Amino acid sequence: MNHYKTHYNLSKNKIIMIMAGLMVGLLVAALDNSIISTAMPRVISNLQGMEYYVWPFTSYMLTSTIAIILFGKLSDIYGRKLIIIFGIILFVITSMLCGFSTNIFELILFRGLQGIGGGILLSLPFILVGEIFSPKERGKYMGILASVFGISSVLGPILGGVITDAVGWRWIFFVNVPVGIAAVSILMYSLPNFKLDGVKKVIDYSGIITFTLALSGLFLALTLARDLNVYPMQEIVGFLIFSVVMFVLFVWAEKRAVEPILPLNLFSNSIFTVSSVENFLASALIFAGIIYVPLFAQNILGMSATNAGFLMIPMLISLTIASNIAGQIISRTGKYKKLAIAEFVITGIGIILLSTLNVNSSPYALLAYSTILGLGSGMMYTVFTISVQNSFSLREIGIVTASMQFFRNVGSTVAIPVFGYIVNATLASPSMVNLSQKEALALSIQNVFLASIALAFAGLAIAFFLKEASLNHESSAQEIPGNAVDEAK
Repeated sequence: MNHYKTHYNLSKNKIIMIMAGLMVGLLVAALDNSIISTAMPRVISNLQGMEYYVWPFTSYMLTSTIAIILFGKLSDIYGRKLIIIFGIILFVITSMLCGFSTNIFELILFRGLQGIGGGILLSLPFILVGEIFSPKERGKYMGILASVFGISSVLGPILGGVITDAVGWRWIFFVNVPVGIAAVSILMYSLPNFKLDGVKKVIDYSGIITFTLALSGLFLALTLARDLNVYPMQEIVGFLIFSVVMFVLFVWAEKRAVEPILPLNLFSNSIFTVSSVENFLASALIFAGIIYVPLFAQNILGMSATNAGFLMIPMLISLTIASNIAGQIISRTGKYKKLAIAEFVITGIGIILLSTLNVNSSPYALLAYSTILGLGSGMMYTVFTISVQNSFSLREIGIVTASMQFFRNVGSTVAIPVFGYIVNATLASPSMVNLSQKEALALSIQNVFLASIALAFAGLAIAFFLKEASLNHESSAQEIPGNAVDEAK
């Protein structure tokens, strides 16, 4: 039988099945993100909670961020197969709960629970690709895996708009059920149970608790800071101080942990550190588009949810195309630094153009500018994941891959409430009194994109500090003994 050149000696058919299963599993989470971004204006309107517009996004991003690191580490201990199947089942159940929400607070709670499953599904597939393939092959397969975002970008916005207009927003969550069942079926059959030898079954409870509390404190502070007229500054500062204290305790706990959930020695590698910061910034930039392009289309341009969904398709398709092209270039050349620089150049151009939008702008301008943003942002999924995977052994590939997704999520988690604050502060400004509601909202969204320009320039400057190590054809997987895989047939 024809076998691929991997440490695990998997057949071509097995590789195809595994990749298909991983893509369907990733689709469950990716589809949800693209659907809800289009439907959220209608959801918020129905549940009477415009002032909580960003909370369903932020609660999801917070819990998924925590889950990425936690379950990335647990997959080292208990095996990738068990964790990813658990993530899919949890995601499907909580999606149904979201669909049955009767008020905005229930939706925020269930989205938070859903984020746990989403965090697992957004990290485990990339860990598995890094584990199976050699550094030189990873670019190609990372690009293939990232094509899921293209599939979801086509289906998600269309489904989000059509379902919302035709049968109601609740069904945007229920569509996850059949996709989730398909993913579980494929992975149960095809996926071996990849598990590292030599990993002690010791759970870092101190790290988990302090890590969760530190991020939660930061999340609450940033979210409450969106409206200083409602929440006193003392509460906001109190949560920030609490977050800092928990972060210090987390660092203390990680230095003493037998199996830390986030080993601090990773940051001694400059490639890891630079890639972490770049993922943070790139994620914040793409979420500026994902959240505020549909809002601009529906509330400023007066488009329906369906048409707003169609308008989002080119941005998300360009994101996927860029990810695939970047992967192919890295596989052929073994270089990635110039792509990192190009990412922030293109993203910066897109953000600058989006910041020029106003009430007189055409839908075609919004479509073109958001597509440029997607084209630049798409490279993030391939470039920085491959750069860190190439810098560490397979023994560390799970945590470094999860860490890249972690910093992407942190970027979103921090950026979403900050953007929300910019919108609310602009709307509350005395200068808005003489403007119509549509003009005021357009200006507030414009200010979000203006603030994002600084992030794009910071990302571009930092990209020049990314060191470039040559990619070898041979996999670092050879460092791991063969009995690390239980075929789990």
